[in-house]
Amino acid sequence: MIIVVDTNIFVGACMGVGACNAVIATCLQGHHIPLMGTALLAEYEDVLGRDALFAGCRLNRDERNELLDIFLSICRWTRIYYGWRPNLPDEADNHLVELAIAGAARAIVTRNRRDVARMELKFPSLSVISPEAFLQENPL
Repeated sequence: MIIVVDTNIFVGACMGVGACNAVIATCLQGHHIPLMGTALLAEYEDVLGRDALFAGCRLNRDERNELLDIFLSICRWTRIYYGWRPNLPDEADNHLVELAIAGAARAIVTRNRRDVARMELKFPSLSVISPEAFLQENPL
């Protein structure tokens, strides 16, 4: 299945959160294909560079960057040619929906489900789902 993995899921995996770890692991094992685009990559890099956010994290900065490099190696790079502007409450999250539509993703996996799911434009084939629900609905 093609999915979009929101930044908060990748951060959760770095922090050792079980469901987030499992989502990233299923991607690394080839069970799901994560999409990556310019805006999402910039967000990943920005957040991973915030050392204060990762105080007490099991991975140091170099290890987080290495995990990102490994994750990027299995992501499908996707260009966004059309801005749908789904009008999410947080304008900065619109790129997630646009990436999902451009890459024909079936799901956006996020901890920010409440905001991302409140888009004004509706895409019936796209679900916005928590990592726990995603793993439950897509057992290996």
